[in-house]
Amino acid sequence: MQILLAAKATGSEPQLVIAALIGIAVIVTLITWLKVHPFLALLLGALTTGLVAGASGPDVVTSFAKGFGDTSASVGILIGLGGMYGRLLADSGGAGRIVDTLVARAGKRSLPWIMGLIGALIGLPMFFEIGLVLLVPIILLVAKRAQVRLMTVAIPTLAGLSAMHGFVPPHPGPLVAIAGLKADLGTTLLLGIVVAIPTVVVAGPLLSYLVRRLVPVDAPDSQYDEDTADDAVRPPFVLALISVLLPVALLLVGAIGDIVAPDSTAAWKSLTDFIGTPTVALTIALVAGFLLLALPARMDRRRISTTLTEALPPIAGILLIVGAGGGFKQVLVDTGIGEVIAKVAQGEGITALLVAWTVAALIRVATGSATVATVTAAGLLQPLTEGMSAPMISLMVLAVGAGSVFLSHVNDAGFWLVNQFFKLSIGQTLKSWSLMECVLSVTGLGAVLVAAVVVGG
Repeated sequence: MQILLAAKATGSEPQLVIAALIGIAVIVTLITWLKVHPFLALLLGALTTGLVAGASGPDVVTSFAKGFGDTSASVGILIGLGGMYGRLLADSGGAGRIVDTLVARAGKRSLPWIMGLIGALIGLPMFFEIGLVLLVPIILLVAKRAQVRLMTVAIPTLAGLSAMHGFVPPHPGPLVAIAGLKADLGTTLLLGIVVAIPTVVVAGPLLSYLVRRLVPVDAPDSQYDEDTADDAVRPPFVLALISVLLPVALLLVGAIGDIVAPDSTAAWKSLTDFIGTPTVALTIALVAGFLLLALPARMDRRRISTTLTEALPPIAGILLIVGAGGGFKQVLVDTGIGEVIAKVAQGEGITALLVAWTVAALIRVATGSATVATVTAAGLLQPLTEGMSAPMISLMVLAVGAGSVFLSHVNDAGFWLVNQFFKLSIGQTLKSWSLMECVLSVTGLGAVLVAAVVVGG
């Protein structure tokens, strides 16, 4: 409150809007032109925003630190648990077992649909980059064995993976948006799954029929051509599937308990509240993974320890970006910029959702980072949620998520991963991966708007 009063005393509304625009410009320029790490870019952007807004240097630092700490506390634990679980699923062979079992039951016609389902299932517990690296050999093997064009199976798989990344917690983006916009996690999870299903169908199997004609390439030769997986030491399909769905099921139990008896003090409600807490749900899933995944895979204590330890370094950067995004958001709030932006972008219902999608999409295109787009948009848009119902706030989270995956191009690491793994030209990558992300984003927005009509109607 002290910072808010100081900013109001020294900065007019136009000055505050200019401060926000300059701060975002600093972030975008540092990331896209100078190739500065997003954590440092967000830190410098937040400091610039606060100082231009008229707040004192120490107050800006205090505000940023508070936002960084609050966001890291609410989201950081979940990201760490999710990273460890995803690595355990991969190293145990559980992910491979799920993929092989589903593909074995698919014919050529149903193959794109099965691959979309695989992308979504593997995408539920895994970060996008980890899921992509894990699924690339599967995509290449399936395309070769089924003798189909690469994009027939690549596009549906990538669509399923990307949709989970943008819409469904416990992925970092949705979690940060939930925390920033103060949405209900259970409601967001339910609506996220509802929105993700038609989005994956349109941007995955249906779009693949077009993309395979635009990019008529076969799977390239790779080191994955020979399958060396040992079926004897991989978890059974049922156990692997239960393990993947367990954290989502626990979160849904908590959400259903809140819907059925929101004010109940009964013992069963206390239990559903406990196991439906994201930290507890992911902890239970990780511990259960020792029995469902590691034990059937004959992983000893040393190997399990190595798997969990090696899962953490790759997500350190994500934790810093997410925390810095929270710090930037707090500077926007404490300086009063958030309230001014809310006035500039006034709107309720559908209008607010369109604003949310547009802001996230613009930042995504400029920075190339879905996570940066999500955390920045959530900070800017938080004042718009005042007076909104819980379902509408959750839909705003999903609108931000849809915008955050719009138009992946040359400034996005995902673009180059797809380009290199599938040995595509720049033009082919734009006509396949980039097109898919655009369709995914716009379809997701459409699904969100339809859901808003139903919820609001």
